[in-house]
Amino acid sequence: MSGNDRVPVVAEGAWTDDVDEEEGVVVNWFANVGRHVAAGESLCEIQVEKVSVDLTAPVDGELVEIVRDEDEAFTVGDTLAWLQPEE
Repeated sequence: MSGNDRVPVVAEGAWTDDVDEEEGVVVNWFANVGRHVAAGESLCEIQVEKVSVDLTAPVDGELVEIVRDEDEAFTVGDTLAWLQPEE
């Protein structure tokens, strides 16, 4: 598999209907780069306004890159990390 096959972990979801702000912050990463994760597993906690949400892995795979570190701001819709899916 090439790097182009990576899957983004994006700061979006049903919770966006509950907030008016477009910016948030990464509170905590539960997984480190190099770790294998299962689809649906919590990867990180983010906060937008007063809403705190766990972002989950969209696929089974390896966490290969964290784009936004803890305490770093993001805009809703930004890619926060990349997963390399299992073959």
